[in-house]
Amino acid sequence: MKKLIRNGLVVDGSGNPGYQADVLLNGGMIERIAEKIDAPADAEVIDAAGLVVAPGFIDTHSHSDLRILVEPEVMPKVMQGITTEILGQDGISMAPLPKQYISPWRKNLAGLDGDSDEIDWNYETTENYLKMIDAVKPGLNECYLVPHGNIRMEAMGLENRLPNDEELEKMRAITRREMEAGAIGLSTGLIYMPCAYSESKEIIEMCKVVAEFDGSFVIHQRSEADTILDSMEEVIKIGRESGVKIHYSHFKVCGKKNWDKVDKVVELLEKAKKEGIRVSFDQYPYVAGSTMLGVILPPWVHDGGTDNVLKRLADPKLREKMIYDIEHGIPGWDNFVEFAGLDQIFVTSVKTEKNKDAVGLSLTELGKLRGKDPYNAIFDLLYDEENAVGMVDFYGTEEHVIRIMKRPEMNACTDGLLGGKPHPRVYGAFPRILGKYVREEKALTLEEAVYKMTKKPATTFNMTGRGEVKEGYCADLCIFNPDTVIDKGTFIDPIQYPEGIEYVIVGGELAVEKGTYTGKRNGVVLRKKGTEVIR
Repeated sequence: MKKLIRNGLVVDGSGNPGYQADVLLNGGMIERIAEKIDAPADAEVIDAAGLVVAPGFIDTHSHSDLRILVEPEVMPKVMQGITTEILGQDGISMAPLPKQYISPWRKNLAGLDGDSDEIDWNYETTENYLKMIDAVKPGLNECYLVPHGNIRMEAMGLENRLPNDEELEKMRAITRREMEAGAIGLSTGLIYMPCAYSESKEIIEMCKVVAEFDGSFVIHQRSEADTILDSMEEVIKIGRESGVKIHYSHFKVCGKKNWDKVDKVVELLEKAKKEGIRVSFDQYPYVAGSTMLGVILPPWVHDGGTDNVLKRLADPKLREKMIYDIEHGIPGWDNFVEFAGLDQIFVTSVKTEKNKDAVGLSLTELGKLRGKDPYNAIFDLLYDEENAVGMVDFYGTEEHVIRIMKRPEMNACTDGLLGGKPHPRVYGAFPRILGKYVREEKALTLEEAVYKMTKKPATTFNMTGRGEVKEGYCADLCIFNPDTVIDKGTFIDPIQYPEGIEYVIVGGELAVEKGTYTGKRNGVVLRKKGTEVIR
């Protein structure tokens, strides 16, 4: 059925000034844009007077990997105007997954993406995983990055060592297989196991394969704190020696003592650009981050996977060593307790009812509740929950958020974990930019912000026919009220849909109508074909 969107201000994603126009949709495509279009007899008419007609937002860092299979509508995303998201982040995701590693990998993944007995975990490859997403009829369009940790696991297990030549060649072959299956690039998370066991050479070899497909290398870099400059140099080296496009995940500088590094961080971005290295990054618009609580443990605790983590947590002497290392630091390790503090790290999700009372508490408050020192309270919690605990940590400044947001390399993302009491970015990252940083703070113009949510990520990841309101492009649209759009969630009460997102159209179908979810799921899996990302 055709749809005619009338009287709206078209902010088309290009960055150019908005203009008044009607937009005619025919099925899943934008058929015509003109100052005035007579309504076809069979067209559904949407009056967008006073509203902005924009491309659907693209979330380049999403953790819906498991949720999409059990709750395919992914309402926290669609209700904020997101029509496409990129899964497979941080080097740890669903596929590939050899059958012999299903049990330990589910435990490793649980703190980031959750766990479920509702799905069949015997899919093994990215191709089969993407077919599972197709089968559930997703509410959004979904793309996938093949994760470094999954590749490493298939090639050489979960041990803390470097690959031999045969294993490295196997990692290259797995990367190629998964890129040919439609992955749009490679991800890694160099603070997460087993990715953290690797050195640059291993990553460069995989990235050479990704570069053949003009794919992207998306990286949670080794440090966002004390050694961020060395970490950025490593990432730039990977881009230089492999030829791959670099995309930094959730770009930021963590910890008060590191805030003075921001000028040098910007200098390194400029240096890479002058060298001809293609660099981009995404950012969520908050001064707090979110990940799994297990990252506060020293790296050696994670050797060999989650089962070994639990054994070490059960050993009182090793707990003493953990406390010592957290309080004194380890060179090259991003110590979350050091740069955020026990009172600024909060539990957001747990797996069992036993520890539901911990959700929402700081680690300091957790210790008081349990009647013991915070460290042992944390260790008990991680042990009881088999490491499946989420957290929020406060690390930055508003000044830096705005400075990074204004950079030409930036596009928006959520990076939200979907379980428990999540970070409010899960429900409101994109409306927050439009409300707080465009309307209230005027850090960006409306056109700049929409560009960073739409065409910029579409161009970065080669999404053909998406990211703009343009004739012949896909009919993925977000129609919002620029005077009222804002995020509503807080860190105390994060599960709140935003205001001002009036209509969301995915593939020509209304997923949100007058601010209400319609129940229609019309997303597709987007796969890489050659150098393009298409249906």
